[in-house]
Amino acid sequence: MSTVTSNTQRTGKTFFGHPGALANLFSVEMWERFSFYGMQALLAYYMYYSVADGGLGMDKSLALSLVGAYGGAVYLSTILGAWTSDRLLGPERVLFISAVGIMIGHIALALLPGFVGLSVGLIFVAIGSGGLKANAVSLVGSLYDKEDPRIDAGFSLFYMGVNIGGLIGPLLTGLLHKEFGFHVGFGAAAVGMALGLTIYSLGRKNLPDTVRHVANPLPAAQRKRYALLLAGILAVILASLFSGLVTPENLAQVIAYVVIAASALYFFLILRSKQITETERKGVWAFIPFYIASAGFWALFQQQFTFIAAYSDTRLDRHLGGWEMPPSWVQSINPVFIILMASAFAALWTKLGKRQPHTAVKFGLSLVIVGSAFLCFIPLESLTMTPLLALVGILFLCTVAELLLSPIGQAVATKLAPAAFGTQMVALFFLSVSLGTTLSGVLAGYYTPGNEIPYFISMGGTAIVLGVCMMAATPALKKLMGSVR
Repeated sequence: MSTVTSNTQRTGKTFFGHPGALANLFSVEMWERFSFYGMQALLAYYMYYSVADGGLGMDKSLALSLVGAYGGAVYLSTILGAWTSDRLLGPERVLFISAVGIMIGHIALALLPGFVGLSVGLIFVAIGSGGLKANAVSLVGSLYDKEDPRIDAGFSLFYMGVNIGGLIGPLLTGLLHKEFGFHVGFGAAAVGMALGLTIYSLGRKNLPDTVRHVANPLPAAQRKRYALLLAGILAVILASLFSGLVTPENLAQVIAYVVIAASALYFFLILRSKQITETERKGVWAFIPFYIASAGFWALFQQQFTFIAAYSDTRLDRHLGGWEMPPSWVQSINPVFIILMASAFAALWTKLGKRQPHTAVKFGLSLVIVGSAFLCFIPLESLTMTPLLALVGILFLCTVAELLLSPIGQAVATKLAPAAFGTQMVALFFLSVSLGTTLSGVLAGYYTPGNEIPYFISMGGTAIVLGVCMMAATPALKKLMGSVR
């Protein structure tokens, strides 16, 4: 009996024609994204606004680089969450513990002052969010058979929950910041995560029993060795920070190198593992181009929190009648489009079934569209202030590109994952997001006076070329992926 069938029979409920447990995962991810994006909408401004305006007074370029580095660290921490899930605790327990950590992080941001609150809060949120994201996606994938044609639609519905949280979070925290200051906005993020944790706790029993199993248990004899390895890694991190080898100025570049090295090591270990079959090994090889394409996409898309955040603060006409909306509200535009279109994309993939475009074609189209969105900034450089509707149009293109890649990428990671590395393959997808997010902070530093048009041409042009290459590789990828589309 399939997982989806047994789960539906046990709970007696469905969620828009999907397993009933999808509703609980939809909810916890929605509230986690509410808190995460609500906080991140304020993060850059909190860093570079003057102390008199309630900020920390950092240099703007450094602040944007650190926002990208932080975003990259969030997705990098999916490695820890995925490994803990597959080897020690199972995905459901790791998700619950991670949610608690996220709540603690937001409380620290709200209550602790200055750089202490920033550091403590971001560490807890980064580790918690990484653990929650990888395991939430893995749990969604566990509700379906690998060849169930509804899986892309299920992930699209799940993704709509992500963006409901992403819509409401920046609106509320931005308004609270405008009226009461940054720390009240961060406090709203903490309350949102507490609500999500409570709702999830009440519905944990509806998840299938399989999500509490450990896919590849770590033998007791090896636990001491891994504990020492973890202690060694922590010692290296602390030594690098206190010796000045890693500084705020080079943190983004360091994280990018770490992500690349971690990804290469992960692919090597999975491909060399004796626990995977030859068919599974081909699937892992096929996933490598998707990883590269995903990193390229996120390097542009995640500039909503770096370049576009600063652009919205200084170059965007945000006046609505006689009122000026907070710049953080711009980050709710993309979720509005997701909410409006996610169900349509889900319905489209469901209707087309096995006739829908191959995953590689979806990825390629996504890159071409997001590249085109950046090219649309070029004519706006002749204007003193950018009309709000112009940026709305650009973010609409980014949203279409996102729907063609993000939920599809999560789905293909679960479909191509070897049985012994289920959550860790999802973590590899999020490592591509980590690399792209980190690069979004690095690349934003090249948007300088006099370099605007070359910046947009290089960003947009590179993405379009990568998208065309992805579509051209579709026949070869079909052979490697076999029955997986």
